[in-house]
Amino acid sequence: MALKRRVKGKNVYAVGGTKMLGSIKKVFTDEQELELVQHIKDNEETMYGFAVDDVRKFAFEIAERNKIRHPFSTTSRKAGKDWLRGFRQRHPDITLRAPESTSAARARAFNKPIIDKFYKNLQKAQEKHVFPLHRIFNVDETSLNTVPTKNSKIFAKKGRKQVARVTSAERGESTTAVICGSDGGNFIPPMLIFRRLRMKIELMDGTPPGSVYACNPSGWMNIEVFSQWFDHFLSHTKPSTEDPILLILDGHLSHTRNLDVIIKARENNVTILCLPPHCTHKLQPLDVGVMFPLSVYHNQALERWMNNNAGRVVTVFQIGKIFGEAYLKAAAPSNIIKGFEKCGIWPLNPDVFTDVDFVAATTTDQAVSNEILVPHPSINIAPDEKFLVTINRDNLYPGLLYFQPILRHVY
Repeated sequence: MALKRRVKGKNVYAVGGTKMLGSIKKVFTDEQELELVQHIKDNEETMYGFAVDDVRKFAFEIAERNKIRHPFSTTSRKAGKDWLRGFRQRHPDITLRAPESTSAARARAFNKPIIDKFYKNLQKAQEKHVFPLHRIFNVDETSLNTVPTKNSKIFAKKGRKQVARVTSAERGESTTAVICGSDGGNFIPPMLIFRRLRMKIELMDGTPPGSVYACNPSGWMNIEVFSQWFDHFLSHTKPSTEDPILLILDGHLSHTRNLDVIIKARENNVTILCLPPHCTHKLQPLDVGVMFPLSVYHNQALERWMNNNAGRVVTVFQIGKIFGEAYLKAAAPSNIIKGFEKCGIWPLNPDVFTDVDFVAATTTDQAVSNEILVPHPSINIAPDEKFLVTINRDNLYPGLLYFQPILRHVY
């Protein structure tokens, strides 16, 4: 049968005088496989290791993007187990290792060697591109609930052991807000991600000017929605060769395991720097300077709405207005500028953290090199997705590595 297909020209894997021995064809060239191996190693070096399925899915995406003929399943959208087995045999210098538990990883994550590595990557990117303040951005997600996360204190009769206050519902409905600001104090209009299949424009009533929206069944960030947000980001920032941008974000899959964003970032002069896992509470400017006041103002706006609309329940249709009210207070230039400063990003200050900040990690004061750390996702990011980040060796994109040989056709 194989000979019959060859004679009829239907053997898509046989070209010219090639002779295929065995049942498995090597899909990628030696050069491409070496790039993939280096990509896996770079991921592990920056604490976002590839699991088995990550390698299989990424191989499939690379082959599809570049129109490389392959025998991979288009249903599972993964390279086969046989391909992976052959790949591992051809490259014995990579091996599977068991990751630490998440709690242990968190305890050791914020240590000096890891933080030093982040600042070195930041310094390299800055030396290469010399980003001005207003071209250094940070993006993050936060959850907006229809129920206050914390009730304000109320006056009550002295001696009463328990006091109560009416809320809009026992369990609220969440919407995700995507916030992005620069060290120059300016903000990109936010995106709201609603948990629904069909959009109703009334949901955007009262939102900050220029806000955009997305819908999906979970109301959480995913790869497709982040690609939409990145287009929104590019339309407002308009980066160029003479005026490039640095975008700092956490290492969630929807941010960094996203080939659409990788390609668009490269084509549009956007350098992406990924934060180490479990360190956003210290290193992410939005977390440090904006998200806390935003949550406070959001709770206050919720309580105000309930006081003014007694007996009514806050629904997702009121969230836009409530969020808009809170956002305009929290998204102050001073807040985001202070966030960048406290994180040591600008002015660049690798010594912003003292020994006291590293106390929790003193028993593991070493850079991680052989284990996989599972990062702590931002709020409201799809929990079933995995994580990835790598260092770009040539172009200093510490959050992303571009496969020059493998992806050459898409550029």
